[in-house]
Amino acid sequence: MNITEKILARASGKTEVEPGEIVEASVDVAMVHDLTGPLTVKEFRKIGVGKVWDNQRIVIIFDHLVPANSVRSAELHKFMREFAKEQNITNFYDIGRGGICHQVLPEKGHVRPGELVVGTDSHTCTHGAFGAFATGIGATDMSAVFATGKLWFKVPSSIKVNVTGKFQNFVTPKDLILNIIGKIRADGSTYKGLEFSGPTVRNISIDGRMTMCNIAVEMGAKNGIIAPDEATLKYVKSRTKVPFKPVKSDPDATYEKTVNVDVTDMEPQVACPSSVDNVKPISEIGEVEVNQAFLGSCTNGRLEDLRIAAKILDGKKVKDGVRMVIIPASQEIYMQALRENLFETFLNAGAMVSNPTCGPCLGIHLGILAPGEVCISSSNRNFIGRMGSPKASVYLGSPATVAASAVTGRITDPRSMEA
Repeated sequence: MNITEKILARASGKTEVEPGEIVEASVDVAMVHDLTGPLTVKEFRKIGVGKVWDNQRIVIIFDHLVPANSVRSAELHKFMREFAKEQNITNFYDIGRGGICHQVLPEKGHVRPGELVVGTDSHTCTHGAFGAFATGIGATDMSAVFATGKLWFKVPSSIKVNVTGKFQNFVTPKDLILNIIGKIRADGSTYKGLEFSGPTVRNISIDGRMTMCNIAVEMGAKNGIIAPDEATLKYVKSRTKVPFKPVKSDPDATYEKTVNVDVTDMEPQVACPSSVDNVKPISEIGEVEVNQAFLGSCTNGRLEDLRIAAKILDGKKVKDGVRMVIIPASQEIYMQALRENLFETFLNAGAMVSNPTCGPCLGIHLGILAPGEVCISSSNRNFIGRMGSPKASVYLGSPATVAASAVTGRITDPRSMEA
């Protein structure tokens, strides 16, 4: 079996499973945030169960509308605070105590190799970076998890993505995953597992692996996953004392197909409006002027991303007429960026730094776009209306591309910024 099948077999109490099989699996971790949590709780109430199945396995994180931007969002926050208190859910990360849910879960030790993680957010697949089966589910499904600790799954067939070669300077895992999406397409792995492997993946940092697995859902995948190695175990063991059992794919594991990607000659990639799979190498983008550059989100708001942007922005200025919004993915990252004086570099360049939140990626809170405006964003979606006006245009790129574009005022190859 491959790693995805092994995890689902363990979670469902079976020795083996095969693609297409329906299993009832026990959930290890269940996460909701401030937008999806209230609906989950309302549906949970309808079931008629007084207590959640396990208050230690449920995690509540406020991140989408943080701080509250309206009376309605403040009411939703209050509703979830009261539920957490009622159910004695101690894994509750209120405003100022966590950050973006997909960053906070592993930071606080809630994600472990070999486990089954569900969240009421499509980018829960991020946690496959730690060798877990992680996937997004709806609020109604989550209410059943809250009540029983179990959920049914169809075992997905899997696609293996084998990555080789060495990245050029300022070419990043974000460029790699955009390139893969361009190859597989937005519907090319619908309800399939995506297993990222190969020597290049082994040399990608934990931050970069999270970026890759985060966007697996943009190909329709049920999950994205990377087999745990020494880097994974070192990170996880530094965050939790809970025992876990990592698993890896068998050498003779079966895959639907294998996709080979060599990064040696890969240039920065850009997903053009208005589909994530409308990917082009940056040399084919042409002259595209931008009004906003956004660095952040659950895709690229990590420390590695801030560092590469600071390297490009150091001693430079964001171009007049361009606004740059930078949002660290968590309080922990925010604090470390402060220690490294990254914010000083950003502020001297004329960028704005905000508190950890989903921000412009959500499109209804802050940093939203007006009609006719163009944004180069490090986030994960560029659908029509995703970041504000349906008449705005969103291009997706790496943190390096975002920073370089902020300086020049047009979508720019970050390799041109090398000293």
